[in-house]
Amino acid sequence: MNVLVIGANGQIGKLLVEQLVQEGKHQVTAMIRKPEQADALKEIGASVVMGDLEGSVDDLAEAMKDQNAIVFTAGSGGSTGPDKTLLIDLDGAVKTMEAAEQQGISRYILVSAYGADQRDKWPDEIKPYYVAKHYADRALFASELNYTIIRPGGLKNESGTGQVAVGTDLKPGSIAREDVARVIAASLQEEKTYRRAFDLIAGNDSVQDALSTL
Repeated sequence: MNVLVIGANGQIGKLLVEQLVQEGKHQVTAMIRKPEQADALKEIGASVVMGDLEGSVDDLAEAMKDQNAIVFTAGSGGSTGPDKTLLIDLDGAVKTMEAAEQQGISRYILVSAYGADQRDKWPDEIKPYYVAKHYADRALFASELNYTIIRPGGLKNESGTGQVAVGTDLKPGSIAREDVARVIAASLQEEKTYRRAFDLIAGNDSVQDALSTL
């Protein structure tokens, strides 16, 4: 499978690219915005394509040529304001969905956020972030894409354990970014995740065992 990782220079994105390349099951292309990001990703073993989430749908569709699956791990980051959050986390995500449909690519995985589906749980200080995630999720639900929406809890930079919990009624928790990447990689061809949305936190089950319960 040819897999395009959008947000490949981000923390989860880069870990996912590394894992997919190491697994050797897929041909991995990293979509980046800045040319200076290319060398590090090429050294990992990925191909690189340029793309701007604030650009046009047509340009994004061109960047997706010859791909079989799209993974959206991009985000505006904590140092930007609500304007960038809406432009990247919401409109950028939706544009990539439209571009995937334009290219006839059906498989699409979106990294969302724990609680994005529950307005009463959105903290006031980052409410625009949750609004963006909520409506990006809804756009994907309404699409014809074969989606998976992964909603990880609090993200940690520590080494992953490979032990996770997935579901739709999990208590709040956290998870290592490395384990989020593992779940994304395993979800690509796991039919139990097709057209499903689920929460993800650290747990007691292997990634494959956890996904098999969906």
